[in-house]
Amino acid sequence: MTQILFGQSYYLRFDPKLWDAMMPYPPLGTLYAASTIRQRGYDAALFDAMLAESEEEWAQALDEHKPQYAVIYEDNFNYLSKMCLLRMREAAFTMIRMAKERGCTVILCGADATDHYDKYLARGADYCLLGEGEETLGELLDQLSGRREAGLESILGLAWKSSVHSDQWSVSRNPRRPDITDLDKLPFPAWDLVDIQKYKSIWLKRHGYFSMNMVTTRGCPYHCNWCAKPIWGQRYNSRSPENVVAEMKWIKDTFAPDHIWFADDIFGLKPNWVERFAELLVEHDAVIPFKCLKRADLVTEKTASALAKAGCQIVWVGAESGSQKILDAMDKGDKVEDIYRAAGLLHKHGIQVGFFLQFGYPGETWKDVQKTLKMVRECMPDDIGISVSYPLPGTKFFERVKMELGEKQNWVDSDDLAMLYRGPFPQEFYRILHGRVHYEFRLRRAWKKHDARGVVRTPYYLLGMLRSEMRLRKFLTVGDRP
Repeated sequence: MTQILFGQSYYLRFDPKLWDAMMPYPPLGTLYAASTIRQRGYDAALFDAMLAESEEEWAQALDEHKPQYAVIYEDNFNYLSKMCLLRMREAAFTMIRMAKERGCTVILCGADATDHYDKYLARGADYCLLGEGEETLGELLDQLSGRREAGLESILGLAWKSSVHSDQWSVSRNPRRPDITDLDKLPFPAWDLVDIQKYKSIWLKRHGYFSMNMVTTRGCPYHCNWCAKPIWGQRYNSRSPENVVAEMKWIKDTFAPDHIWFADDIFGLKPNWVERFAELLVEHDAVIPFKCLKRADLVTEKTASALAKAGCQIVWVGAESGSQKILDAMDKGDKVEDIYRAAGLLHKHGIQVGFFLQFGYPGETWKDVQKTLKMVRECMPDDIGISVSYPLPGTKFFERVKMELGEKQNWVDSDDLAMLYRGPFPQEFYRILHGRVHYEFRLRRAWKKHDARGVVRTPYYLLGMLRSEMRLRKFLTVGDRP
């Protein structure tokens, strides 16, 4: 009998777009929680929903391990968990029911559970951890197992059901817990609980290389008003380069991955962090090719050089828009010229560039869209990701458009792309625009990289681009037209 069974409700199988892409990563946040709890002396097992076919496999894991505590602990480093996709929320509800049917005490942690703990408690969860969960979970387990006697009211970051009558209950909620600031004191993730070989086989079969995930930070200090921060708020804490390199060296020696994805919101924000990181990687023979995310205004000549030395293959930049008006409306805090400069510096040092683009922000016009297309055309990123603006609870953007939100306030899966509020153009416009941008991008990339297969598809890309452009122009008013 296992004391604690950890799980999470992001099932790759329920996300058709990403299932097709098949680039799975284990739930890193869940693994951190498991290692922290085991450090406190608890016995833990893992149900990994990422590669599961359905919630029935969770039921099988419950029957196999017979845990006293079922902890559905979302991977807070996975941006899709932060988006609170409806299909995954339904999966969590099903998992709660299955665990309660087997007599488990059910504990939830994650972005959606932090924002909507009442919904999860109503579906049968006994406790919800608000925000960063490791320390709260440890104190809660100590309380429930009789190791501490201070009472639930003393546990920061906790919400739970308080019984009023036999058939009624109310919610008790304690204040948020301060975030962990010394991240170096955390144990490394519990990788031994993961079927690494299964992940490795999938990656090698589909992509010809094996990628694993790591994080060096928690949180983001910037103020983009559409970005939800239910876990770490506006705070930012970083591991030391020494600590990260020690883990990277261990991962390299133990699992020999071909690639690392650093899932940080911002990689290497602290001054000279990247430079020291690069030095230590070389010194300890711990270099592994990697990808990461950075703000455009943080990319300097010195940083780009250090990233190249460290083995960085691609830097993803939250470019969002080529219109300064839109960046200012988003409270991005950087300039369009920062994006151009970052792309140029990274390419100069042999590092690929990815652009995250966002359309549909309030006030965006056809001219603003054209500025974004121009930026992509001139910066020539090596990859792009496209979305429409997505209002999440707790953001200024959400408050601005909440009166326009209908019954549906979350996407079902990552390919939903629904406009949840009244955007500058109808929803169909953005679906067509998504294709329009990709047609041109793929056409230019094929010719830039002399990709024979892509060049052969030139007529297809051209025709798709022209058709999309014609369809888009039908949505334009007289004032929009060039």
